[in-house]
Amino acid sequence: MEFRTTVKTGENRSWLHHSDNVVLLGSCFSDNIGAKMRGAFIHATVNPMGTLYNPMSIARAVDRLIDCKPVAGMDLFMQSGVWNSYDFHSRHSMADKQATIDHMNKCITIGHEALKQAALLTITLGTAIVYRLKATGEVVANCHKVPQHEFERKMASVSEMTRELDTMLTKLHEFNPELRIILTVSPIRHIADGLDTNSLSKAALRVAIQESLARHRDYCDYFPAFEIMIDDLRDYRFYSSDMIHPSDVAVEYIWQAFQATYLDDRSALALARCERINKRLQHRPMSASRETVDRFNADTAGIVRNLIKEYPYLSTNPELQKALDR
Repeated sequence: MEFRTTVKTGENRSWLHHSDNVVLLGSCFSDNIGAKMRGAFIHATVNPMGTLYNPMSIARAVDRLIDCKPVAGMDLFMQSGVWNSYDFHSRHSMADKQATIDHMNKCITIGHEALKQAALLTITLGTAIVYRLKATGEVVANCHKVPQHEFERKMASVSEMTRELDTMLTKLHEFNPELRIILTVSPIRHIADGLDTNSLSKAALRVAIQESLARHRDYCDYFPAFEIMIDDLRDYRFYSSDMIHPSDVAVEYIWQAFQATYLDDRSALALARCERINKRLQHRPMSASRETVDRFNADTAGIVRNLIKEYPYLSTNPELQKALDR
């Protein structure tokens, strides 16, 4: 007798090899899966412009990254004591204007090069709710605590989002013809406006993705992170204490499903081994003995050298290099 519904993701696509470069864009669920990839020593570039939520802002970010369009001083504004850009998350905002410009432009360059070299891109859509700056009519990625009366808030229509996604996917394919793209809807609930609005928003995103996929099926796919969370993991114990974000257990479960769907067979062993070694790297010996600590670090360095010898593409990984330098 079955007491749960398991979401089927179909046959393994083998779109991801452990040595691939990966880019993740979108909501903070991209940050979660990106952290899992980095924990397995996959070369992952995660949200170079910061966390993004709606399709319009994500498409605008992709345009900027593809064109490597720099930020200029006129693009910034002062709010809450720091310089901000409506295209960047607030974690990129700084008190010094030139430092902010330099930092943002460095992130754009990193994102441009990452997209050019990537074999896989995942895009996670968080919400269909958009905020348009009344002064310009442009959709912003982050309001940066600017008074709400400066914006027009509305839910984007399915046709608007489909058009944005269609144009974005076409540009990405032209920019990097070898790129595989995975679209997903974030399982994180946006409940500030009510659960009914959240449900409508997620449904609109799902329809827009489905309509876009019909024209880009050769190199695009949909991963059901949202469906796994609300159907397969239908229990509040799989949410964190805020009852909004997936718990660590839920993220791990979805990560395992992602691997089963996209990771090729040759990479499964390498990934599992790297995850174990990464746990060792995070461990700190509970001993005051210098000899004990030195022996642990020497043993760890030996394990890392053997790993790199077997998988030479890991030689540039900064965490592994740090282990060798201890």
